[in-house]
Amino acid sequence: MGRAAEGPERTGMAELYERYVPGGMRLAFLLTGDREKAQDLAHEAFIRCVGRFAHLRAATAFDAYLRRAIVNLHISGLRRLRLEREWLRVEAGRTARAVAFQPDTAIHRDLWNALASLPTRQRAALVLRYYEDLSEQDTAELLGCSLAAVKSLVARGSQALRVALPTTYALEGDDR
Repeated sequence: MGRAAEGPERTGMAELYERYVPGGMRLAFLLTGDREKAQDLAHEAFIRCVGRFAHLRAATAFDAYLRRAIVNLHISGLRRLRLEREWLRVEAGRTARAVAFQPDTAIHRDLWNALASLPTRQRAALVLRYYEDLSEQDTAELLGCSLAAVKSLVARGSQALRVALPTTYALEGDDR
């Protein structure tokens, strides 16, 4: 890019950059303690401020706008980091519970086969009620039938599963 491409706008931006970004990087370094993060933060803040330069109330206070933008970006980054860490903590807990509960594959296979052998509407009613945890009313609406029909489908499907599955798979509280 030659000098012909540098207009007054380009020179003004370069002057702003040279005048204010080094101070912005120092501020960002004091906030982050990391030189690379500080550079990224100062550059991002500069880009945001220059993009709004025409709308600034006091263009002579560019350095104050730049500092505020650096601080705001840093705080936003900390919030995002806190949210990410919280999400990871929750996911780690879910993963630990999932690892702690490893279903017996034979039981899983038998249950799947028994469920697959049910008539379509009984299987749908059981899946919607117990896997999707829908109410009887919501299940009836989805299946396009009455509440009594859902109760009947669930009862007949449950009974068929009890017959199809060995008694060794009985759950606590299941009084067969």
